[in-house]
Formats: sequence, C-alpha cells, structure tokens
Amino acid sequence: QVQLVESGGGLVQAGGSLRLSCAASGRTFSSYAMGWFRQAPGKEREFVSAISWNGVNTYYADSVKGRFTASRDNAKNTVYLQMNSLKPEDTAVYYCAARTYPRATIEEQLYDYWGQGTQVTVSS
Repeated sequence: QVQLVESGGGLVQAGGSLRLSCAASGRTFSSYAMGWFRQAPGKEREFVSAISWNGVNTYYADSVKGRFTASRDNAKNTVYLQMNSLKPEDTAVYYCAARTYPRATIEEQLYDYWGQGTQVTVSS
C-alpha cells in the first residue's frame, strides 16, 4: 500500500556530506512515523534515526548524534536524512521505513513498510 523510494546516496570522502531523501506514496503519510536504518556488508541492520509524524520528536543512534539530522516535509510526502561529517564507518545501504502509527520508535520490528535502500560509501 505504501511505497517508499530512497535517493541521494553516493560516494563521498570522509568529512563530507550527503542528504538522503525518501519519497512516499499515499495520502496518509502525515500520520506515519518514519525511520532510517542502515546495513553494512556482513553486518546486521541497525537503527539510525526516527522521526514522529509531525517532525517534533526525533531520535538518533549514538553513533550519528550531532552529525545526522532527520526532517520531513509532509506536504511533499518526503522524509530527509542530512548526513554531515561522514566517516568510513557510515558506509552502508540506508533504508527508509514507515510505521503506520504517529509515534516514533527505534524498534525495527515495529515498522510496516520499507524502501529498497540507497548505497552510501564514505572513502577514507
């Protein structure tokens, strides 16, 4: 029912920045909390960030606090992840996820819809 498409990934040098976008279909986007997760090769998928339906409440993994910022534009059905001061450890496929509930959560199993992911590669 809900389609999510990530974009904005690419190759960047350490210390650089990227902004990921996640475009969602559907007219109920504004009622959904959204999350960002990432998975590096050979590693389990991990939580990165979450944002409530209205963007007021945001959460971040300790590894990205102070460097990444989640935001959303409900009029455009889009959520963003601004990534600054990127490190090689940030290299991963980044996934956007939607929860059919307005409260944000860091728990992966509570998300209902997932995008296909976008590759972020940070060179050292």
